[in-house]
Amino acid sequence: MNESKELLKTVVEAADNKRAEDIIALDVQNISLLADYFVIMQADSDRQVKAIAENIEEQAEEKGYDVLDVEGKSGANWVLIDLGDVVAHVFKAETRKFYNLEKLWADADDVDVSAWIK
Repeated sequence: MNESKELLKTVVEAADNKRAEDIIALDVQNISLLADYFVIMQADSDRQVKAIAENIEEQAEEKGYDVLDVEGKSGANWVLIDLGDVVAHVFKAETRKFYNLEKLWADADDVDVSAWIK
């Protein structure tokens, strides 16, 4: 498994450990210069959004990955964690529905992350 895929696995497992819901991963390597993968997930409350985002940051740093930027923590409707090759989007459910990133990035291939979710 290459490094960006290992980072993707770290993000998915960290999100799942904090009970993120509807976790999907998109392979955007062929359609975007921003990252290799986007991970999109949701939570029911501001508190859970923050907990998921913080766990993703902590787990990535523990494994030696750089957290380049984190945006949206103060509002907690949508927290974006930029890890370079992987960008994680943690939404409250209604915010995810409103922005519908899955539709925006519909040309991206889905990545099967089911093996990393308990």
